[in-house]
Amino acid sequence: MGRSRHYKLVSILLAFACFSVEAGSLEQAGRIHNRLAGVPADAGTSALMTQLIDSGDALGAAYLAMEHPDFYRTTLKNFVTPWTNRDFDIFAPLNDYSATVIGMVRDDVDARALLTGTVIYTGDGSSGEPPWSATDNFHYEALERSGADLAQVLVARDQTSLTGVPAEGVAGVMTTRAAARAFFYAGTNRAMLRYTLVNHLCHDLEQVADTSLPPDRVRQDVTRAPGGDSRVFRNNCVGCHAGMDPLAQAFAYHSFDYDRDADPEGERGRLVYNAIGAVDPETGTRVVAKYHINKNNFPLGFVTPDDRWTNYWRQGRNRKLGWSMSLAGNGNGARTLGEELANSDAFASCQVRKVFRAVCLREPSNEADADAIAAMTASLTAGGYSLRQSFAEAAVYCAGE
Repeated sequence: MGRSRHYKLVSILLAFACFSVEAGSLEQAGRIHNRLAGVPADAGTSALMTQLIDSGDALGAAYLAMEHPDFYRTTLKNFVTPWTNRDFDIFAPLNDYSATVIGMVRDDVDARALLTGTVIYTGDGSSGEPPWSATDNFHYEALERSGADLAQVLVARDQTSLTGVPAEGVAGVMTTRAAARAFFYAGTNRAMLRYTLVNHLCHDLEQVADTSLPPDRVRQDVTRAPGGDSRVFRNNCVGCHAGMDPLAQAFAYHSFDYDRDADPEGERGRLVYNAIGAVDPETGTRVVAKYHINKNNFPLGFVTPDDRWTNYWRQGRNRKLGWSMSLAGNGNGARTLGEELANSDAFASCQVRKVFRAVCLREPSNEADADAIAAMTASLTAGGYSLRQSFAEAAVYCAGE
């Protein structure tokens, strides 16, 4: 974002913020630093931030606050960790998913690459952590225990080179080991879609359920008469499955491989992907066996042949999610699905709302908050989808509280 736009946005955010008349620039600097780093600024940083605020550059003061190590190892780590597990546990250890988000924020990587990128972040080895492994999380747990400054030690690496998963099977954080363990573990791979919607579009399945869509892509494992009553399927189940199953088909070649007897929690499991030429012995195609699970529940249901997905939610009530008209609404594989999700209006507004909650420590609750979020969302989409910029803007806005 250009400097003039920085100043314009600051004036908008400060107008919304309603700083108390008693709050001088020194106090504002302290509030901004606490919002972003969670700790008081040292005297030198405080003085520099105060000077920036006095000169009308509150965003510059916020960027200075984000140079503190605790912005990365505490604020950002707590921000992203709930996305990496089914329980939304903020206390889960650092892993390749959370480290990758932290690294992307540090490097001002376009946030849409969260669902489409080819990089993964690891430690650089300077903190004594063991080597990265595809079958455990020891590397990241040791990195966190070391107390290292993540802004200094995280390095971007190519997912394919590191993991062996071919480029066609890589899709940002969705193909990290942590995501695979949480959302490709057992089940039917629908969990990956559901938690991606929750974490990156701020919508759960109940919010996108639409019973008006055709059920032609609903898989065989979904009975059409739960409890012997077909009305339950037509009036309830189809609302989620009609849109979810055609999208979750994007993950048809992905799975999480682990020893269910010796390692029931998958602590030593790994992401696997059926590349070109691979054949699953149960399906006879590249499609992993879990897509044909419980096929006798409704034998006439959809049999997944490949990873071709279609977004039925472009029709009906879910047009409100703001799908990009520059995309086709269908494709093959997880990365093209990531492009579909990440280029929606819902994705952009969700990132800003999450940042707002993390920095302001509350939900948006009034008209001024709504206006500020709208301004920050517009800034995000116009400014290269920089989440670091969103953190700075939220800190300026909420510093008046």
